[in-house]
Amino acid sequence: MSIKLSPIVAGVMNWGIWDKNLNTQDMSALIHTFIAQNITTFDHADIYGGYTTEGSFGKAFSQSKIDRKSIQLISKCGIKYPSETREYGIKHYDYSAEYIIWSAENSLKNLQTDYLDVFLLHRPSPLMQVDEIEKAVEHLKSQGKILSFGVSNFTNSQTELLQNNVKVAFNQIQFSATHFEAMLDGSLDYMQTNTITPLAWNPLGSMFKEDSEQTRRLKKLLPTLVRKYEVSSDIILLAWILQHPSKIIPVVGTTNLTRIPQLNKALSLKLDLEDWFAIWTESMGNKVP
Repeated sequence: MSIKLSPIVAGVMNWGIWDKNLNTQDMSALIHTFIAQNITTFDHADIYGGYTTEGSFGKAFSQSKIDRKSIQLISKCGIKYPSETREYGIKHYDYSAEYIIWSAENSLKNLQTDYLDVFLLHRPSPLMQVDEIEKAVEHLKSQGKILSFGVSNFTNSQTELLQNNVKVAFNQIQFSATHFEAMLDGSLDYMQTNTITPLAWNPLGSMFKEDSEQTRRLKKLLPTLVRKYEVSSDIILLAWILQHPSKIIPVVGTTNLTRIPQLNKALSLKLDLEDWFAIWTESMGNKVP
């Protein structure tokens, strides 16, 4: 089944107690704001907020009275993360069929929905067994609890291992102007070849988080591009991602109600070829190979 996501996805990781600690009313307003901008896909993981953010979002979505069919929900499973709600000894991964199925059903309960549009394995585990994953995915799909399956942070070989038994439709990876390895190590080529849609977490990379030689080079270049294209630097960086032929979907983490309406400008912005390569050049610190 082919799942259509919005071309920009709203990342929910920071909405809860890990960062913004939004209340139900604030979350509901944020959901409405994204939908008003045709950003209708929301990216979750069970561990966000120490296993609490899905529940907070579910309550806000339920109270918002928005039609479930008008949005798409992504969630991830597999990380067992020590928290107040889970008394694990250490952070580890569990991809037994039983745990995958339980995780999906628990996410459904917390999100107050009957199905997930996309269900991802959050991180690869050296102990994952393909037949266990296949069993869980087939069970969840047969019951209509997940519509599409994918992975997150998987290498090509790890994805190929699964592809032999179960269709992988998505891979959520780190990709940005400051973290561009996926377009050099074959990851994005592999996804194009195998009709896997790439999702990019942290699409602005370290640009506004770190002061390094790399970010200083880019910050020297960006004002020129801001003046040329008459958009903010974050929109230019999103457009840089969107211009890649693998059709990457960025997962944006902003909760700024005034910034959200600007995001769609990235969809219609096509950087001149030299400007696209100028961003890559400044990020690398040398001319292209």
